[in-house]
Amino acid sequence: MHLKRSDDHHHGPPIIPITFHLEDPEGLTGTTQKEWKVMGGEGESLLEVAIDNGINIEHACGGVCACSTCHVYVERGMDLVAEASEAEEDRVEEAPAIRRDSRLACQCEITAKDASRGGIVVRVPAWNRNAVKEIPH
Repeated sequence: MHLKRSDDHHHGPPIIPITFHLEDPEGLTGTTQKEWKVMGGEGESLLEVAIDNGINIEHACGGVCACSTCHVYVERGMDLVAEASEAEEDRVEEAPAIRRDSRLACQCEITAKDASRGGIVVRVPAWNRNAVKEIPH
């Protein structure tokens, strides 16, 4: 399943700094780089930002909140993203190793319009990978 492109809906300019900490960088990017500093914009999900920057976070349902494969930890900047919906909370409960800062990257939409409140820090756990997945086209 593939994610819809971020160009399919309105989003602001990429001005919010996001740091992705990858516990399995080779599995997600094909590199050994564990920390990725990228920029995101209002209206984009963390999954869209990751995919657009070459970080292949698993998203078996295509980013429609129908599974929990894109489970990540938002370690900083929770106030810069939309609150979790009831549907997201239900899906997160199905994910392994949930914590207080657990979110679904597909549902974690950036709400900040500027970077004055800081940035977002996301940890992508090593187990967050589907062993049998499609290769993006």
